[in-house]
Amino acid sequence: MSNSKLVNYKKLSPNHSGKRTHKIDRITPHCVVGQCSVETLGSIFMDRNREASCNYGIGTDGRVLLCVEEKNRSWCSSSNANDQRAITIECASDTYSPYAMNSKVYNKLIKLCIDICKRNKKKKLLWFKDKNKSLSYKPKPDEMVITVHRWFANKSCPGDGLYSRLGNVAKEVTKALNTPNKKGTKSKETTTKKKSIDSIAREVINGKWGNGADRKKRLISAGYDYNAVQKRVNELLR
Repeated sequence: MSNSKLVNYKKLSPNHSGKRTHKIDRITPHCVVGQCSVETLGSIFMDRNREASCNYGIGTDGRVLLCVEEKNRSWCSSSNANDQRAITIECASDTYSPYAMNSKVYNKLIKLCIDICKRNKKKKLLWFKDKNKSLSYKPKPDEMVITVHRWFANKSCPGDGLYSRLGNVAKEVTKALNTPNKKGTKSKETTTKKKSIDSIAREVINGKWGNGADRKKRLISAGYDYNAVQKRVNELLR
């Protein structure tokens, strides 16, 4: 069982249960609740007293940490049953709801999921959203299922920012897995098209993003800098 070649930094945590007792057929993305670097993430999970770890971590700049090798079960989801079969990924995020992840983190999550699926001979990444259906589903040999931490503990992880996009994650990964690459060319990293701050500010003025806390939540979930957008709105309204 191999590890991803996308890894930029290796810091193996002592917090794991050794070899898995179940084949890999799930991916569980988490939010760190902090805009951390891979170095910081690696140091956090070296602490035995935390009794926590992950297979991979993605820093705020999009770099990837290998924390627990794929062959081993990490301590990440508050569920032995889930962690025995899931690749767990901690993603740098904001410290406040909806715990948004920037585009570098999101894009690298897509790319890492594609890599994980390919090496484990999977052709589909599935997101059912429904807890009971997801946990009772028996994946076919070429399928991987997305699960989330909030199903196993009283947490909002991976945050509504990513949770609302998991359907898109599954769709993008599955599409990439089934799109043949031309020989001699490299697959392009998935990118998220974003409008300029000026364009978004004008949409805000036109009422397209709602008001107050709802507007802030929607902008952050879409990956925009709320403060920068609001500043531009103020400038345009002067």
